[in-house]
Amino acid sequence: MTSKRLMDLLNQAAANELQVSIQYIWQHIKVKGMESKTVSDILEKTAMAEMKHYEKISERIDYLGGTTTTRPSEIHHGETAREMLELDKKDEADAIALYKQIIEVAAEEKDITTKFLFEDILKQEEDHHYQFKTLLGED
Repeated sequence: MTSKRLMDLLNQAAANELQVSIQYIWQHIKVKGMESKTVSDILEKTAMAEMKHYEKISERIDYLGGTTTTRPSEIHHGETAREMLELDKKDEADAIALYKQIIEVAAEEKDITTKFLFEDILKQEEDHHYQFKTLLGED
């Protein structure tokens, strides 16, 4: 039996994945400037990966007997490519922290499948975070 705590965390993850999917697609369309083609392509690709995460999380919630949220977390826009990437980097850092918490709770509840699912997604979120940091010229 999945605890309410874990189910709430899974739905928070689902809401966040919806948020960044919408956010990155909007930014992909709106980004302007000399490097916009590169940034736009990365945002589009990342948005599609985030939508796949939403799908996998939703399937897991359904399997566990829950109902997945269809409401995204608050969407952040940004006006410039730099502002967009700063917001996106923060959202990825927040996702990393949340997914580490989900992995801990799933392990405590002996839900190995959820733990493995989020370990896989965590790796991808870390890659996204690194990519945004790199685009921003950060180490």
